[in-house]
Amino acid sequence: MDILRALPLGLYLEQPITWLHRLDPRVKLFWLMGFLLTPLLANSLWRIVLVALLILLTFVGRIPLRVWRQQMGWLMTLCSLLFVMTALAPDGLLVEHQPRQPASLSLDGPAPGSSPSPAPDSSAQAPAAGLDSVGPDSAEGGSSQTPAPETASSLPPASTYKYILFEQGPFTITRRTLDLSIRVSTLIFTLIYSTNLYLLTTAPEEITAGLEDLMLPLRYLKLPVTEIALTLTLALRYIPLVLEEIQNLGRSIWTRAIDWKKLGIKRSIRVWLTVAERLIENLLLRASQAANAMQVRGFTSPDRHRVQWHDLRLKK
Repeated sequence: MDILRALPLGLYLEQPITWLHRLDPRVKLFWLMGFLLTPLLANSLWRIVLVALLILLTFVGRIPLRVWRQQMGWLMTLCSLLFVMTALAPDGLLVEHQPRQPASLSLDGPAPGSSPSPAPDSSAQAPAAGLDSVGPDSAEGGSSQTPAPETASSLPPASTYKYILFEQGPFTITRRTLDLSIRVSTLIFTLIYSTNLYLLTTAPEEITAGLEDLMLPLRYLKLPVTEIALTLTLALRYIPLVLEEIQNLGRSIWTRAIDWKKLGIKRSIRVWLTVAERLIENLLLRASQAANAMQVRGFTSPDRHRVQWHDLRLKK
C-alpha cells in the first residue's frame, strides 16, 4: 500500500534484521520507558545526552540510511525550529535587571536620586578632633588612626554571570529562554524518536507478547490480561486495513475528476459526508469479516486456541 509505505513514522523494518530486532521486546520496552520518563525531571545536559544516545543507537544498530534519513530529517527540522522560536521568545519574567555592584561603590559618583552629603565644617570639627586626641590610646603613647574606606578597585572582581546572553535589535536570548528551548526541543525529539525506534525494530506481535508477559501479575487482581493482549493485537493488525480503505476511497474520488469549484461549499460537504459514511461501512464490514473468520477457526475465547507468535527468552 502506497499510503502505508509513505508514512514516515511507526513502520516495522522487516529487512535487514539487526541486533536490535533480536533483543527481547520486554528489554526494549524497559529501554523505552527509560527514555520517556527520565527527561521529565532531568537537567538540560542529560536531555542532550539522551538525544545523542538515540542517534548513536541508530548508527550502531546498522539501520539503513534510507529508513532513518526520512524519519529523522523532518524531526530534526521540527526540533530546530522549536529551539530557535523558544530561544528568541520573551522569557516572561517582568523583572528589572540591575547591576550587581552596589551604588555606593561605584566609581562614577553618587547613585542617581541620592542627595550629595554636605561638606564637613573644619571649624566645627576642630575641637572635636582635639578632644578625641586625648583618650586612653594617647595616654598609652599610641596614636589611633581610622581605617581607610574600601574602594571599588580594592574589592575582588565581580563574577562573569550574565542573565542576557545575546541581545541584538529585537532579538534577545536569556538564560531562561535558552534552557527552556533545550528542554522543549530535546523532549519532543526523545519522545517521538525513541518510540519510533522501538516500533521500527519490534514487530506488533512481539509488542503484545511482551506486554502480556509483563502484565501477568495483574491477573491476581482479576484483570483480563489475555483479552487485553488479544485486543491490542487485533487493533495493530486492523490499522493497515483502515489505511487501505482510505487509500481506495481517495483513489475513487481522484479518478472521477470532480470539479470542486463548480460544486460549491454545500455540495462539497455532502460529497465528503458520503465518503465518510462509506468509509465507516467498509471498516465495519472488515471487522465483521475478521470476527467471522475467528469464529470459524474456533477462537471462542483468548485462553483457547492461542497462537504463540514469538518465544520470549532473555539472552545476553
